[in-house]
Amino acid sequence: MKADNKQSAPHWSEKWELIVGLEVHAQLLTESKAYSSDPNAYGDRPNTLVGPVTLALPGTLPVPNTKVVDHAIKLGLACGCTIAPRMHYARKNYFYPDLPKGYQITQDTTPICTGGAITITTADGGEKAIALTRIHMEEDAGKSIHDIDPFNTLIDLNRAGVPLVEIVSEPVIRSAQEAYDYLVELRRLVRYLDICDGNLEEGSLRCDANISLRPKGSDKLGTRTEVKNMNSFRNVQRAIEYEAQRQSEVLDAGGTVAMETRNFDAAKGITVSMRSKEMAHDYRYFPEPDLLPLTVSEAKKEAVRRMMPPLPRQLRHKYITEYGLGAYDAGVLTDDKDTALYYEGVVAALDGHASKKAYKTAANWVMGDVRSWVNGQGLDITELPISPERLAGLVGLIESGKLSHSLASQKLFPLMLAHPGSALELAEAHGLLATAGEDVVEEAMRAAMERFPDKVQAYRAGNKGLLGLFMGEVMKATKGKADPRASNAIVKRLLEQA
Repeated sequence: MKADNKQSAPHWSEKWELIVGLEVHAQLLTESKAYSSDPNAYGDRPNTLVGPVTLALPGTLPVPNTKVVDHAIKLGLACGCTIAPRMHYARKNYFYPDLPKGYQITQDTTPICTGGAITITTADGGEKAIALTRIHMEEDAGKSIHDIDPFNTLIDLNRAGVPLVEIVSEPVIRSAQEAYDYLVELRRLVRYLDICDGNLEEGSLRCDANISLRPKGSDKLGTRTEVKNMNSFRNVQRAIEYEAQRQSEVLDAGGTVAMETRNFDAAKGITVSMRSKEMAHDYRYFPEPDLLPLTVSEAKKEAVRRMMPPLPRQLRHKYITEYGLGAYDAGVLTDDKDTALYYEGVVAALDGHASKKAYKTAANWVMGDVRSWVNGQGLDITELPISPERLAGLVGLIESGKLSHSLASQKLFPLMLAHPGSALELAEAHGLLATAGEDVVEEAMRAAMERFPDKVQAYRAGNKGLLGLFMGEVMKATKGKADPRASNAIVKRLLEQA
């Protein structure tokens, strides 16, 4: 009996509909902080990346980091957002010991990006656009550390003033899996754009989830809770699943869900109440008086657009529709930008060999031997000693029938890792090219047929899968120096002769 790998729907889903909206904070990759020249770095000794502006010393004034604006525009363009032509900064007032000013410079009524969407692939292979409400720029707070000193809270202000964009989705996510897929796609996107490293462990990508339930068929949103302190996408998924179950039990018992902020305890897999949810008016937003309004011209948007790399969803579509790859291969190749760009370089260098078969062969090499070697060495694909152009030469030799795949993998690829020179030069120097003529191939095939007469009869009786066995015997006898394409034709001809 075939096992059913599909997860059964939770019992509450028959009565209630899950509504999720996500707020994601992405720390931006800039050399300096959002409104000062203090370094933007991770891992330095506490309170060493601070200066007068970060410390909010009297008389200091913020200066906007133009790179932050460029990054926000880049993300907005990638998501199909409307970029505001004119906007202003705002002060969000609240006090934390790790926020020296007592307020955060952010955006309120005029976010830099509105609308747009991030498209995910659904479980049935279709697509769903997760609509965005806004993307706005702001600054991070410092860190309050509670687990080092048992009696005191320690403050590290290195993170204070680090530039962020906050990406706010519409409440259109309907399952924990959709939330997970959305976050994976968002992280992939910011990494492609080189605006955030997406490292959840270091806190450069952080997510809060707004979760509510409503009766099936209703169009009115229920009371939401906000869940914080989730340091992995899997924990976001777990927190949503737990909170949906908790809320359904409250509602089924005739109770009401409180609007509150909750903490996710990853060890126990539960959410715990932290505080009642603040309303927007608690922050007392008003325009930031120390920063001038910002304008974004059409010329500026086009300049940013020209700097953008190809995006993962565009590449996946091209690989499937133009290169003839399957959805799985296209997904693996575009999972990170460096791998996709390496594959793009291989395809570009194939020249006259750029058939769909060659694209597939190139994809197999990047996903197979290349990735295996890179992972085994603990390196990034950018550190591979074989350039895309050199790997394209290897693919070309295979596609032209001058080199068998086994020799390419076992002999030529290791040579190319260790020595300079093109694939053709190294193959010629080490005698790897196909030199066995048709007569040699035929002789090797006849010898194989004499060794396996029962297999010959089985083939002729309909077991065509045995062709691979005889091809293996021929390649073994010729030490891999037979043209695979020509040998295949000879092997089939001899097997099919009465």
